[in-house]
Amino acid sequence: MRKKILEIWPEINWIVDINLREKVIDCWVYAIENSALSIRDLETMPFSLLLKDCKISFINHKRTAVQLSFEIAKIMKNNFGNEIEINFDILTAGAILIDIGKLIEYDKIEGRLTTSKSGKLIRHPFSGLAIADRFKLPAEVQHIIATHSKEGDLGLRTIESIIVHHADFVSFDPFKK
Repeated sequence: MRKKILEIWPEINWIVDINLREKVIDCWVYAIENSALSIRDLETMPFSLLLKDCKISFINHKRTAVQLSFEIAKIMKNNFGNEIEINFDILTAGAILIDIGKLIEYDKIEGRLTTSKSGKLIRHPFSGLAIADRFKLPAEVQHIIATHSKEGDLGLRTIESIIVHHADFVSFDPFKK
């Protein structure tokens, strides 16, 4: 399972801190093992149930958001230098995990993707936060997961969360119809 996760998530290897990298993998193993979805589903299922006829896969959207986050952070660091502090490991781990809760939020009934009973009560930022907490990811990573979507609009976001939040919506909003 770990090997397959690294195949669909090569960006995990961007995390320099080996302990953090292993915890991110552990989160994905746990989420897949406790989901109605398979690891293969991530490569074919639409990334959102909110978009009618969405043809972009979950993993395609997610990897795009991670790559955008990383590139935005690099540009900001290059342009602003020491005036801005960005923790690339925290940013990457958070970006990879922001939608892990969707594996709990979604269900498959008769081959059709739908919202699970749990997902109707608890949106993915909350279930994702619970998974990250289970594996004792740093509070900064949990913060990114919790604040990446509209649930984070009322609070303060760290620089890493701001970047991930915008990268996620940059790879979501163009597909709204």
